Amino acid sequence: MATLYSSIKDDLLAKIKDGTYKEGDIIPPEVELAKSYGVSRPTIRQALQILANDGYIEKRKRRGTIVTKPKVSQGLTMGVRSFEEDMSREGRVVRSTVVIFKREKASEEVAANLELKPRTEVYKLVRLRYVDEKPNVFVESYIPVEPYPNFERYDFTTERLYGAMTDEGHPVTQAHRRLDVIKADSATAALLDVEVGDPLFLFHTVGREADGRAVEYSVATYRGENNTFEFNVSREEASPARGVGWPGHRPHTYMTRPPAGAWAIRGALAQRGCGLVRCGPTARWSRRPAPRSGGESR
Repeated sequence: MATLYSSIKDDLLAKIKDGTYKEGDIIPPEVELAKSYGVSRPTIRQALQILANDGYIEKRKRRGTIVTKPKVSQGLTMGVRSFEEDMSREGRVVRSTVVIFKREKASEEVAANLELKPRTEVYKLVRLRYVDEKPNVFVESYIPVEPYPNFERYDFTTERLYGAMTDEGHPVTQAHRRLDVIKADSATAALLDVEVGDPLFLFHTVGREADGRAVEYSVATYRGENNTFEFNVSREEASPARGVGWPGHRPHTYMTRPPAGAWAIRGALAQRGCGLVRCGPTARWSRRPAPRSGGESR
């Protein structure tokens, strides 16, 4: 037998789907809904929370509860696929703004994750990526120059990074990803159009080609309210080699928290002195080896 709150949730969802409540509309307040359905406010609150968890509505300060599109389902934790491939499966429209694309000398952090000598030349590609015209993920990627000498001929506003790497003969075939949940600072909030303090997903990725060589290090920050991630896990037998997922694998150095500064688009964060460059961190970065456990693949 359906509970009261699930019946109300189903009725509200039907009204969202048939256009009674359109995207951007404000849902009536809890008091009004409780009176309309003849139930208590806690019952209404449970129904609304389910809809919010599924991404159909969103609670905004000073605005109320508005109708939104369902969350973007990300399968990147289940296989090595591009962002565009995942979004096309969902029927979403994707576009990218390239903030930075240039060659530079690898920092210690980048060199460690790509298993390069410090100051080896790498490409730095920074993009703000939109789904259905809403900023969804801010990603900075580092690619070694040596295996991809012709990378600068690609326009990454339209080209897929993984597609270009495949075209150049060194495709990413396996990846290790680490997921953290952080709070948006003022810089990230401005970029992703969220409130300061809102939860965000932070992914660190090391992508490798078939022989185990590291060819990609990326740091991606996703809106928390619009994304859901799926994982496939399986039980494995314990062994001395547990955590060794590819030839030549060794623990990598990852940030345990993001830098106090952040990437910025020109003008959005002028008050912090940022243009199309990364602001210098105002706090130390703590580093530790990644846990020696099997990671998810993208």
